[in-house]
Amino acid sequence: MSTDSALTAEQILSATEDVLRRFGPAKATVVDVARTLGVSHGSVYRFFPSKAALREAVTERWLAQAHDELRLIATGTGPAAERLHRWLTTLFAAKRRKAFDDPQLFATYMTLVSENSHTVDTHIGTLIAQIADIVRDGVESKEFHAARTDSTADTDSTARADSTAHIDSTARAVFEATAHFHDPAHAASWSDPAADERFEALWRLILGGLAARA
Repeated sequence: MSTDSALTAEQILSATEDVLRRFGPAKATVVDVARTLGVSHGSVYRFFPSKAALREAVTERWLAQAHDELRLIATGTGPAAERLHRWLTTLFAAKRRKAFDDPQLFATYMTLVSENSHTVDTHIGTLIAQIADIVRDGVESKEFHAARTDSTADTDSTARADSTAHIDSTARAVFEATAHFHDPAHAASWSDPAADERFEALWRLILGGLAARA
């Protein structure tokens, strides 16, 4: 229970999660959120001008929950291969927790995610940028080589393997190659006892592709 004067956006988003868990995205309303908080629905609209804005905000909050932990790995120190492996396993673990610990809310968010493509695109862009930070460190330390994007990459020995375009392309390739272990479309397979083994097999392929050539 809250009061209009003490109400915060974070309280509203937390209450919205509770309402979505109970009613689902089709039936949940701003009035339900306000009732949960013990305030008028006008108070909710002071923070979020529409139901769509509230749904987008709660979706963005949900997607961003793992960003800080992943960012710390991406900007940390140590061998790039070790950090990249830890980053990918952390992302997989976070998505798996969301799917298994609260399946009703997870299903609800899948509906909201489908409605907020811009929010999802921003989220994915943030994740790929973090991978790129690790790949860049790996290229600079000579652990990795980046995938070339120019048509003369195989013959032009002067092409810069560590160019921004090559690093970004490599980061996106890593993200897309591991989609089975973080894209919610594949959530049903994450409970398979062999899921971790399959992830490690894929990781070894990725690491082999990234490893710098002598």
